[in-house]
Amino acid sequence: MRSPSEESVPLHEEFIYCCGAATHVLKCGPWKDLSKDESKNLPRLLFMIIPGNPGLAGYYRTFIQALYCGLNQQYPVWVVSHAGHCKPPSGMEMIEDTDIKELEDVFGLNGQVEHKLNFLKKNVSKEIKLVLIAHSIGCYITLEMMKRASELQVLRSVLLFPTIERMAQSPQGKLMTPLLCKLRYALYMPVYLLSFLPEGVKASLVRFALRGMKTCDESSITTSINLFSVDCIANILYMASQEMMKVVERDSTTIKQNLKKLIFYYGTGDSWCPQHYYDEIKMDFPDGDIRLCEKGLRHAFVLDASKEMAAMITDWLQDDLTKL
Repeated sequence: MRSPSEESVPLHEEFIYCCGAATHVLKCGPWKDLSKDESKNLPRLLFMIIPGNPGLAGYYRTFIQALYCGLNQQYPVWVVSHAGHCKPPSGMEMIEDTDIKELEDVFGLNGQVEHKLNFLKKNVSKEIKLVLIAHSIGCYITLEMMKRASELQVLRSVLLFPTIERMAQSPQGKLMTPLLCKLRYALYMPVYLLSFLPEGVKASLVRFALRGMKTCDESSITTSINLFSVDCIANILYMASQEMMKVVERDSTTIKQNLKKLIFYYGTGDSWCPQHYYDEIKMDFPDGDIRLCEKGLRHAFVLDASKEMAAMITDWLQDDLTKL
């Protein structure tokens, strides 16, 4: 049961083209347009969520609502899907029909970095400071954004369960790399056949897949129905295959240059970024704000711990916000 404050949160939903690819944006708060420099009502700060993979904005719906309320509804909180990870509404194609040459390989890992930078450039005034909250591969994307666009006014970057190094060597990576890099095309046919099932049956299948959780966020169930789309799955798996090949060495140079802006949060039983990755980065950056989860939260925290995570982040950022 949501609190009355969360129930009444203004939540604006958009499907747009960014870099020529279908993109789903959820905006929490009354601010819908942050691109007008002349506006007197622009907030000083935007909280922007960079998702993991699958990069579906809907998974973060409860998270951004809880975060917005935890911030006393003072700042907008947005989540931007990865390019091509959303199922576009009827009448909208996955790729924009235009003669303008858009970003090459927008669905790849490099393309997703440029996709987020392009979104900010077109939709957010340069005067607005940013708090980037990234999850999983979103942490790699965020570090790349900070590396490529040093002009961004990043107040803080919060990196949750960060897959920023040696993904293929992680326990989960060893299991998934052969599937993602050699066998992913074999998954398209069963997904295609399942796509014809009624929505209610799809929802039942998702509930069955998530049956092991004591409490599962309802928005996760409705969002997961997108995974029955072949186009979505193809883009999700393609990006994941690139993650295995390209996320190898930790970018310690960028981390060092931005250390005072970064908060890392590692899991204790995370098979994508195991605890010895935490031990090593903690040793390399003893002065960094690098935390280890003591609550037993899963890597995919959005499935059942969105409110708990939002409350922690709000607490972490209190000092930063009071100095604004």
